[in-house]
Amino acid sequence: MRITMIGSGYVGLVSGACFSEFGHDVVCVDKDPAKIGALESGKMPIYEPGLDDLVARNVAAGRLTFTTDLASAVPGSDAVFIAVGTPSRRGDGHADLTYVFAAAREVADALEDHVIIVTKSTVPVGTGARVRQVVGDRLREIGSTVTFDVASNPEFLREGSAIDDFMRPNRVVCGIENDAARGVMQRLYRPLSLRETPMLFTSIETAELIKYAANAFLATKITFINEMADLCERVGADVQDLAHGIGLDHRIGGKFLHPGPGYGGSCFPKDTRALLATAEEADVALGIVHAAVSANDRRKHVMADRIVAACGGTVTGKTIAVLGLTFKPNTDDMRDSPSLDIVPALQRAGATIRAYDPEGMTEAGKLLEDVVFCADAYDAMDGADGVVIITEWNQFRALDLERARGLLKQAVLVDLRNIYQPEELDGTGFVYHSIGRGAAR
Repeated sequence: MRITMIGSGYVGLVSGACFSEFGHDVVCVDKDPAKIGALESGKMPIYEPGLDDLVARNVAAGRLTFTTDLASAVPGSDAVFIAVGTPSRRGDGHADLTYVFAAAREVADALEDHVIIVTKSTVPVGTGARVRQVVGDRLREIGSTVTFDVASNPEFLREGSAIDDFMRPNRVVCGIENDAARGVMQRLYRPLSLRETPMLFTSIETAELIKYAANAFLATKITFINEMADLCERVGADVQDLAHGIGLDHRIGGKFLHPGPGYGGSCFPKDTRALLATAEEADVALGIVHAAVSANDRRKHVMADRIVAACGGTVTGKTIAVLGLTFKPNTDDMRDSPSLDIVPALQRAGATIRAYDPEGMTEAGKLLEDVVFCADAYDAMDGADGVVIITEWNQFRALDLERARGLLKQAVLVDLRNIYQPEELDGTGFVYHSIGRGAAR
């Protein structure tokens, strides 16, 4: 089948490359000539493990191409996916659908034959209906009688493991309006039928809401364990054991029960805000989601206070080594990362920041000011008065503690991801602070 993927960002590029790996012919479209030029030369605009090899392999096979010319890409396509950005709209939290509707209008201008137009971007409920209206209105304006179908196919890609998530998903959700659309979506995902991947066909509105509901539930689960971590600290319990104890209940499960400095990234913060905005328009109170969002926002801000307290109650004139800046490991994504709240707060408290992240420093440099970016973790710790782990990159899990102790002025380690066990620090000379596991030791 022939697919046009509009938008060559995280979702569009990964999805397009994976569809081409299925054997489909895919053309990825983007308005940014620099991005398309880089992709054509084999340079990825994002960091995602394995993506460069996947793209190179399918480009070489002739199944994956890139262009800035949407008008030439659409004709002859069996499906046109819209995978453009839907950032939070300033002021009200709604998803900004400007790029979605602009793409829909351009698709209408380029249509020559019947096609299915699929929203891949994360969009609020009702967007599919509006896409149908936008395309229909434009076709009438230009006097075209071409027909089309609309569908919703939300993505469930985790940054850092997106390729595996696409190739081996828990489920594929398709919002459709007729049997013809069902047939196209089944053929697109036919390779997954060999693995008996569940394909859920729903109304378009239900599919749109599934993505938001899933992310809101996971965000709530993270917020819950973070609050339990705070309680554990007060009463002398261990949140790691608590999480294991409740996670063994199959009704709860152990995933997303890892305490930390709060959730971030491109999905959870944006999607929970958009869901709340949709609920407000529908006059429905989502008290649990609202509480999760508020608690998560507060948590990021109080993390800096924890670090200051660990450093003796003041960081004025002190240097703090920060390990990890991205919102999670195996990505260069800085969107809504806890570091964007923690680092400036430490600076306002008088600290100098020396930071290292394996992939995120280029993006971090655009968002954080007056930070000394270092060559590696040990360079960051050289001469610092304490070290903070914000992102749990694997290379931070086995630091040479003796070497680190020799580099630091004060052997203070604040582990906001609990990647070490307290007993591992016994006898090292470090004062170790973690989340939800009692007093420092």
